[in-house]
Amino acid sequence: MFRAVIPARYASTRLPGKPLADIGGRPMIQHVHERVSASGAATVVVATDDERVRAAATAFGAQVQMTSASHASGTDRLAEVALRLGWRDAEVVVNVQGDEPLLPPSLVRQCAALLAADATADIATLATPVVSLEEFLDPAAVKVVRRSDGRALYFSRAPIPWHRDAAPEGLASQREYTGALRHLGIYAYRVGALRRLAAAPTSPLENAEKLEQLRALELGMSIVVGIALERPGPGVDTPADLERVRALLGGPA
Repeated sequence: MFRAVIPARYASTRLPGKPLADIGGRPMIQHVHERVSASGAATVVVATDDERVRAAATAFGAQVQMTSASHASGTDRLAEVALRLGWRDAEVVVNVQGDEPLLPPSLVRQCAALLAADATADIATLATPVVSLEEFLDPAAVKVVRRSDGRALYFSRAPIPWHRDAAPEGLASQREYTGALRHLGIYAYRVGALRRLAAAPTSPLENAEKLEQLRALELGMSIVVGIALERPGPGVDTPADLERVRALLGGPA
């Protein structure tokens, strides 16, 4: 059994009101909720700090928890929900971003199962093979390198692992990305690990890369990384992303 929480922040810098963006006549948060609900999660909670998101989610029947407006991340929002609802430390909760209307339900199940199957891991997440040089060099595409047992060694916006011999003239000459993995922003946490992570201050590597998962690694937490069974559709970070998703799902231009 696992639970799922969908953090949904209204005040997005690049796309304000993103959870309520209309896609095919329904708000984006509803598309995400439907996909997470189809994963088999025992509980699906929308966590927000905005009354407009609460009203929209309640209207389509979602369970909603209002959370503090001071949270810096979705992880903090998850930790507040887990505490308020009395979830036990050993329980598994999956964090699904509210801007992933094309996320396959199978990936939510896979991430939860990956953590449930490994009693020594604190966190589970997923990755998918990098498919182009452009993706490999893109700082918006977070890369991850793993140990031979699947545990995360490092996450970075930089192109890793770097093939030195394939780039004799530096970054612009790199043509090799074999073995590179793109990290997908879905996490399964044991609730106890979630609380520990949320209670810790931001870390130096996290501040440098702007990647919260590096805080977990700096705390000595174990993150198991699975290869996604399916490659998800695009998420929504910008107005251009929204138009691309609308074209795939149907919706107003």
